[in-house]
Amino acid sequence: MSTETDMGAECDVIVVGAGFSGMYQLHRLREAGFRVHAFDTAAEVGGTWYWNRYPGARVDIESTHYSYSFDEDLQQVWDWSERYAAQPEILSYARHVADRFDLRRDISFSTRVESLDWDEANQTWTVRTAPAEASGASPASDGAGIRDARTVAGTPAEPANGTASCAAEAGRTWTARFVVLATGCLSVPQRPRIPGMEDFAGELYSTADWPHEGVDLSGRRVAVVGTGSSGIQTITAIAEQTAELRIFQRTPNFAIPAHNRTLTAEERAAVKADYARIRAADRASGLGFATHDGTGPLPADAPAEVARELDERWARGGLGYSRAYTDVMTNPEANEVLAEYARARIRERVSDPELAELLSPRTYPLASKRMCVDTGYFEVYDLDHVHLHDASTHAIERFTETGVRAGGEDFDVDVIVLATGFDAMTGAITSIDITAGGETLAQKWAHGPRTYLGLMTAGFPNLLTITGPQSPSVLTNMMVSIEYHVDWITRLLTTMRERGLTRVEARAEAEDDWVRVNNDIAGASLMPQGASWYMGANIPGKERVFMPFAGGSHTYIGLVEGYTSANHHGFRFADEAGAQRPAGAA
Repeated sequence: MSTETDMGAECDVIVVGAGFSGMYQLHRLREAGFRVHAFDTAAEVGGTWYWNRYPGARVDIESTHYSYSFDEDLQQVWDWSERYAAQPEILSYARHVADRFDLRRDISFSTRVESLDWDEANQTWTVRTAPAEASGASPASDGAGIRDARTVAGTPAEPANGTASCAAEAGRTWTARFVVLATGCLSVPQRPRIPGMEDFAGELYSTADWPHEGVDLSGRRVAVVGTGSSGIQTITAIAEQTAELRIFQRTPNFAIPAHNRTLTAEERAAVKADYARIRAADRASGLGFATHDGTGPLPADAPAEVARELDERWARGGLGYSRAYTDVMTNPEANEVLAEYARARIRERVSDPELAELLSPRTYPLASKRMCVDTGYFEVYDLDHVHLHDASTHAIERFTETGVRAGGEDFDVDVIVLATGFDAMTGAITSIDITAGGETLAQKWAHGPRTYLGLMTAGFPNLLTITGPQSPSVLTNMMVSIEYHVDWITRLLTTMRERGLTRVEARAEAEDDWVRVNNDIAGASLMPQGASWYMGANIPGKERVFMPFAGGSHTYIGLVEGYTSANHHGFRFADEAGAQRPAGAA
């Protein structure tokens, strides 16, 4: 496209975020000839893998599946060292992709998108940016005294901005015909408001923005608050080096062994030779990665057969455990069989029966919360200096000058680590002041997100989301969901350009139908029975609504492709003169 300003905007598309979704969207749109620019608060690409550098941070999808499939040369050049890659390797992969496709020249780093305002007269978005350092903290910081690695001194120097095609520096206002939110599902940390946080004289950290230069915990007394995925990974990684480790657990989690290991040269070569089949199987699966999904319900009259199946899946490891049978997430009896098998495995790994019971989930169905993948987590509780505190019965009352008070007892520690999760799915979107027609998106979503296909929300034209609420996103391999959404958005914008269309909006009635579909599918499952971050249950005051599409990646893709083929059913289009016109099939 011409580098001259056209369609009344400086950019055809602005992308918010430079993680895996933003990077791929930038590449695809630039390749298609659009003038596109991306902004990110970080100093480098990588998204969640830039920020989350806590000890033990590791992907929970096998590395060969948690990677891009769009470029065959990239697949053949990159070698994963482990079955489940650790954060430094994933960040290196992101940087390699940025280098390989020269992405940085069209990204403004250390830049926050503060607001988006729809200009109805000009049919453009006004995008206001500011230097990320201007507020002195990350978007997630609440001034509660947590050391913020996003602005911490000592962070290694990282690449500066390159020359941009339509925008270059922070701290000014831009106009764009379209905006794509590639803000990530787990990018705004949840900050607990614990009394006395400012009184604690020791060191206070959050797993979500761990200091980039690292923290030496050798021989120190450490408290970890939270036993979700980041808590489990951190606890496993630091247990051996601490002098004393106190873990405050409100709700135990199901954790399936990863059986992580170094990949051999032969294994890597075999994967590279088989990538075409692997990627096709991933796209055809419910979770977005091939898990050998069961083909029927759990046979209640064949316990020996079930035991063999679960033994095999446990030995294989990973999140495919819950896919053993088709009714695991709809039949409480089938779910309980898998849950009790997992609890029995915990009892095998923890020698103290009372401790094993505290670590055994019993208050929610298996996989109604995101299951964890562990690399020796339960074994740390047999170490003499590791202590588990049940925060459900002996709640944390406050932080003191010397540590933590819980259940009327004081525990002195040198370091407190908050592993308290994220304001998932909606937090990064609603933290931006997005306004159209006098309404903010945060106001519209006050009682839960409302989208059409997880791609758009009615009343906010030309605003698209990658892996947004009410799409499969966090219930799948994110890389498959990311690539599908990016490719779909690129097809949409290309089709609109070809047909002289400049405006697209979700129809309100289509949005209503899609919200009902999401609620009905989730309600027919056991998923809403877990007080999970899928429901927003970890955020005080957030209305509990099941946010991701629970029907499976393959079902979702089939539905979206069907709607797209049916003349983009559910969307309304207009040309620059404001005349409504159908887009036709992509």
